[in-house]
Amino acid sequence: MKKYISLIAACCTMTLFSCGSNKQSSVTPPDGGLDKCTLRFSWWGGDDRHEATLAAIDRWNELHPDITIKPEYGGWDGWTEKVSTQINGGTEPDIMQINYDWLITLSPDGKGFYDLNELDKFLDLSGFDNDTLSFGMIDGKLNAVTVSICGRGLFYNSEIFRRLGQDYPSTWDELIALGKPFGEKGYYPLDLDIQSGSTAWYLAVVYVQQQTGKEFITMDGKLGFTVDDIISALEFYKTLEENHVTRTIRTRTDEDGNAALYQSAEFINGNIAGVLEWGSAVGKYESVLPDGVLEAGPLLGDGNGNTSGWLIKPSLMYAVSRNTSHPDEAAAFLDFLLNDASCAEILGTTRGIPASRFAEEAFEKSGSLTGLAQESDSLFEQIDTVTISPYMELSRMKEFYNTAIEKISYDSADIPTAAQELYDSAEKYLEKIRK
Repeated sequence: MKKYISLIAACCTMTLFSCGSNKQSSVTPPDGGLDKCTLRFSWWGGDDRHEATLAAIDRWNELHPDITIKPEYGGWDGWTEKVSTQINGGTEPDIMQINYDWLITLSPDGKGFYDLNELDKFLDLSGFDNDTLSFGMIDGKLNAVTVSICGRGLFYNSEIFRRLGQDYPSTWDELIALGKPFGEKGYYPLDLDIQSGSTAWYLAVVYVQQQTGKEFITMDGKLGFTVDDIISALEFYKTLEENHVTRTIRTRTDEDGNAALYQSAEFINGNIAGVLEWGSAVGKYESVLPDGVLEAGPLLGDGNGNTSGWLIKPSLMYAVSRNTSHPDEAAAFLDFLLNDASCAEILGTTRGIPASRFAEEAFEKSGSLTGLAQESDSLFEQIDTVTISPYMELSRMKEFYNTAIEKISYDSADIPTAAQELYDSAEKYLEKIRK
């Protein structure tokens, strides 16, 4: 899948629209030494990532008792808005885990984050290839480093599938056919949400990209789908609901409220037997089920061997605040997170398979490069993938997707109307943000 990574370079050299104006201050230059200080480090994730990261910080404290790391962490929902507010107010943490679409809105000129190229005394980037580094490059400045690259794959509760005598689907038709035997037992083979992850729209996009060979949104922020393509995507999603493959939005809301799926009793108890999730984040689903129960399933194709259309991206990135007073110390901690062998062992695959050659080699030497993240990564390596446009990840765009899905789920709009509204809203917003 890595052959598509360089496509991002064309996007990240553009001058892009910013959703707000950063509080400007003079940038503290590196002084080449490590001083006693306290650094704030923020990230989002599930409990598995939180626990591993806190343990890694403990390890750092053993090695560097004079540089204290203050953790700030939480779930994904609302995290973008929280950090955006901090950055636009100049109160952001020194080191941040960021999503790669944030570079569009928070650093359109490459000056929103510290240029990591200036921190090479303590940050070793030799373990990353140029294509991987290009994800974080804007106007010649390295704003962020890719932690891992992954795709969003399908994972299933193996106990439920065995109980029902069903195999994991390998085609779209096989997935739809599972609705009947699962529904007869009161189960669902899959669940798709319209929360900030927008998994419902994501799967529909993959389906249409595979059928048409088009990209939903291009790397330069233009719609690749026509209104008819969006109609096909919404029809596909509606088919999943009507065939009891996934819950309706009303059912999901009645049963789960606002809870994330991995926190849902319906998933934990096995009534929901499948999820669509990034390989770097699947640990939070794995951790709430008995060991070995959650398994990676095939990436669906059309029945003729065509499995194209599935999307990959930097699962997440690390950046340093342009306002930090301690750039050397921040770089040293970032190097620890990315390259240190002991840190890699502690973090495991809670952020996916490391993009750093040094961290990956540490896994290989210890024989610990196993688990669902590795299995998912292997599945994506075997197919032709498409690098997801960062524009597709923007929060405002996700609102458009979710609105359309919600309308057809509740039957408050017919599919052509919802599709036209989504097309018009996305076209207008993308035109604005490209200026």
